[in-house]
Amino acid sequence: MKKKYSYSEKKDTRSGFGAGLLEAGKKNEHIVALCADLTGSLKMDAFAKEFPDRFFQVGIAEANMMGIAAGLTIGGQIPFTGTFANFSTGRVYDQIRQSIAYSHKNVKICASHCGLTLGEDGATHQILEDIGMMKMLPNMTVVHTCDFNQTKNATMAIANWSGPVYFRFGRPAVPNFTDPDEEFIIGKAQILQEGHDVTIICNGHLTWKALEAHDLLLSQGIDAEVLNIHTIKPLDEKAVLQSVRKTRCIVTAEEHQMAGGLGESIASLVANSDPVPMEMIAVKDSFGESGTPDQLLEKYGLTCGAIVQAVEKVLNRKVNQPSIA
Repeated sequence: MKKKYSYSEKKDTRSGFGAGLLEAGKKNEHIVALCADLTGSLKMDAFAKEFPDRFFQVGIAEANMMGIAAGLTIGGQIPFTGTFANFSTGRVYDQIRQSIAYSHKNVKICASHCGLTLGEDGATHQILEDIGMMKMLPNMTVVHTCDFNQTKNATMAIANWSGPVYFRFGRPAVPNFTDPDEEFIIGKAQILQEGHDVTIICNGHLTWKALEAHDLLLSQGIDAEVLNIHTIKPLDEKAVLQSVRKTRCIVTAEEHQMAGGLGESIASLVANSDPVPMEMIAVKDSFGESGTPDQLLEKYGLTCGAIVQAVEKVLNRKVNQPSIA
């Protein structure tokens, strides 16, 4: 039985983070929040108002924010840091590596405005390398959610996770389609649709586009399985390999550089376990530029149509794959 997905409204995932942070703060008095002069953009206002003694505005001093957060964990606090994804990683990588990941500090690095869909602010504020940077760090968990509901639930889940987390979410309003009551399990893939012809693996803003592609493909007689891999690290290897054993080919879709992203993690897994034809939808070794989110997704080939074309290509490769004697 195929699932029917629909949405009544579009909501930005950063607002899901803000709602989740407030809820988590009410449940756990050890949660504190730090922001680098972007409280409104990160939707941390409600937490700051509710818990003024547990909120720290550090100003435009992201490296200092990471150091403070690491220090707060020593006293038993659970710090959530907030700024744009570019400033959460590229500007402070040394501090994260040395003060947080290396010493396994319980810091939650919360990064909004990720990928191309930051939009008009352009390449200097967009970042497409952050997942690769963070997943390579030992001890680091990496999460990238798809809609408001999932982001809210993930925020509460990472509060209960022991160790450093890189949590990536976005600025634009996107379809809000997941169950608001569905438990978010770190490291557990979400099977959105079951199928047998091809596996589509996605996360973030491209998850809804993958579901749109699924419906279009189904109308053409192609039965796709859709997995939302919201946790890039630790990767749900079992779910991926179970799907691959059925479909024998993969398309990945993500708002990130092809190098270092979700697709690379999937390629490494299947190459070492069960090699199959694979295509990747991602940014191909390029910086972004200014434009609306939809314009940028179209220009860089991160669309429903691009996913459909990649499926058609990988199915052709599967059919023509030479047999191994």
